[in-house]
Amino acid sequence: MRPSDVVNKVLSPFGLRVTRLQSYGRREKERDSDTWADLMAMMRSASTLDLADIHDFNQRSRDRWVAARARSVPAGARVLDVGCGTALYGPLFDHCEYRTHDFAQYDGLRSGREGRYGQIDYVSDITAIPVADGSFDVILCTEVLEHVPYPIEALREMVRIVRPAGRLLITAPLGSGLHQQPFHFYGGYTDHWYRKFLMEFGCDVTTIEPNRGWFAHMAQECARFGWTYDKHRHLYGPDGDRLLDLFTDVLPRFLYGQDEKAPIPEFTTGFFVEAQRQLKAG
Repeated sequence: MRPSDVVNKVLSPFGLRVTRLQSYGRREKERDSDTWADLMAMMRSASTLDLADIHDFNQRSRDRWVAARARSVPAGARVLDVGCGTALYGPLFDHCEYRTHDFAQYDGLRSGREGRYGQIDYVSDITAIPVADGSFDVILCTEVLEHVPYPIEALREMVRIVRPAGRLLITAPLGSGLHQQPFHFYGGYTDHWYRKFLMEFGCDVTTIEPNRGWFAHMAQECARFGWTYDKHRHLYGPDGDRLLDLFTDVLPRFLYGQDEKAPIPEFTTGFFVEAQRQLKAG
């Protein structure tokens, strides 16, 4: 039986028939190999950013946003970093009266396994911070609300303790994997969530900025392949090194480059929010 007869026997129930089979030889393999190499080169050239900036864009974009806002805060202003954790951003507010708050119960920071808590001025639940109304000029709260059982009440409390015309600087994920367990209660918050409750609590929303879009989000998730590679390398066989290059270099560069041209903010990693308390809170 000819090869074409074998193929037609399989295809005949679907009303299909092969009229010609062409062998796949060395020339075709070389052509496909060249095409693949060209495709990889094109994808790799989509972004010339340092690869670490692409892999860690989520954190680094947030750091730049906080730094820019910190520079706009007047010297001597009273700043409270709510849920500060390691107090990462403290040095950015050296020109201010910088204070810190946290519930200080996460074992990853108490044990030193994931860093250590900074100096905490106010240890309390986020919904009951022990300061008077309007005590601070600026409230900073970064990547905290997903870890709070009652985030709406937490937001209300932050509005309470910022002075009228004071500023709130808030970031949180829109989509995130589980982390800092068991204190992870929500996947994230939409821009509509911020607008609804900030306005309800008597604030004007100044800006809400997405932390890039879907392509960048996918670039980050591809990079995760590399972060877990040693744990799963037994699954990849002899092509492990090529897969590692594809997922940690080629695809992140290509996807991040696409995000710079056509971001899709509906799938952003999260939002950067600035709001101002109204002179007469509602």
